[in-house]
Amino acid sequence: MKKIIILCLLFCLNYPAFSQNNDTWISFWDKDTTHIGFKDKNGVIKIEPKFTGFTIARKFENIIAVSEQKNQKWESYYLTKSGKIVGRDSLYVFDNGPDCENEGFIRFTDRKTDKMGMFNAEGKIVIPAEYSNLTKVKNGMFIGLKDAKKEMDGEHFFWKGGKEFLIDINNKILIENFSYNDDLNFYSLEKSKEPSKDKTRDSFLGVDGLYYSFINFDKEFKYWLENNLLQDLSKASLEKHSFDKITYWKEPNGWISESKTKFIDQNYIYLKSKLQELKNPKTDYFVSSDGLNQFIFESSEYDLYFNNCNESREWLYPVKSIIINPKNKTDFKQDQIQFLRTENGYKLISVSNAKDNLK
Repeated sequence: MKKIIILCLLFCLNYPAFSQNNDTWISFWDKDTTHIGFKDKNGVIKIEPKFTGFTIARKFENIIAVSEQKNQKWESYYLTKSGKIVGRDSLYVFDNGPDCENEGFIRFTDRKTDKMGMFNAEGKIVIPAEYSNLTKVKNGMFIGLKDAKKEMDGEHFFWKGGKEFLIDINNKILIENFSYNDDLNFYSLEKSKEPSKDKTRDSFLGVDGLYYSFINFDKEFKYWLENNLLQDLSKASLEKHSFDKITYWKEPNGWISESKTKFIDQNYIYLKSKLQELKNPKTDYFVSSDGLNQFIFESSEYDLYFNNCNESREWLYPVKSIIINPKNKTDFKQDQIQFLRTENGYKLISVSNAKDNLK
C-alpha cells in the first residue's frame, strides 16, 4: 500500500491537484431548454445560457468543450474557469461527443495535421499534437499512439500500424510497446525491480529498467469471485457483497430498484442457484466488462461512478457482468448478474433473469 501511495503522490506533484477544486459550477438550461449556462454552488449564475446541447459537461471543474452560435455561424472551443478560450474548432470528438476533462486535462485535435494533444486546466498545451490517438489521463499517465494510419470502414475509421507508449503528463515515455488495455487499473501502479508475483497484476518493463505493474480488473474480479463470493453464498454474505440498491428487469415495468435486503430476501433461492452453477466446470458462462449505464442508474448515490459529462468512469469503476447461457441451446435468453467495482470492493448491483421470475 505504501508503494502505491508514494507513486501516486509523485505523479500528482508534477501538476496541480485540480480535482481538489471545490468551486465546481453546475450546468442549467434556459427557459426554452435550448441553451446551457453554468451556476456556482450557491446558485449564482457564472455564465448566462448561451451554449448549445453539444456542450455535454454537466459540471464545470477546470476546462470544458463548448459550442455556441455567433453571427449565424457555429463556434466550438475549449473554455477555462478564468474565461480563457483555446483550441477554436479543435475539439476532440468521439462517438458524436466532445472530450471531457480528467484530472485537469482534456484532449484536442489539430485539424491541419489530424494529430492529437492535450490542454491542461489553464488552457496551456502540455502534450503537443504529435499523436495519432490518446487516451484520457489516468493517474498522471496516458497511452499515446504514434505514426498510425487512419483507415475507413464504411462510416467508421480505425487505426492501422503505429506504435503505442505509456507516457506521463510531462510527455516522458515510461513504457514502450504498451498495447492499449482497458482492463488495467492505472491507479494501482507499483514499481519494482522484478515482475510482480501478484496473480491479479500485469507487469511491464519500463524504459528505466524497472517493472511497472497494474491490477488487471478482469483477473481481480475472477479471483474475488472464486475466492470470496463463491466460498460463502449465505444471505448475509450476499448482502455484504451487494450495493445498497439492486436494479433488476421485470416485465412489463422495465428496470426496478429495490433495497438489497428486500431483493435478496425475495430472490435468494434464484441468486444462490445461479451462482452455484459457476462452480460447475460444465456451466456455459462468460464475464464481460462495461461501464455503469447512466440511463438506468440516475440517482445521486451513483454520482461517484460518472464524470463531469455523465460518462461512466469505467477506468476505475468497471461493471463486471456474469452472463450465463441457457442449458437448452434452443433457448436464447441469458441470465445476467452484474457487479460494480466500488471503493469497498465488487458489489452486486443488477440482475436480469432469463425467465423473468424475479420478485
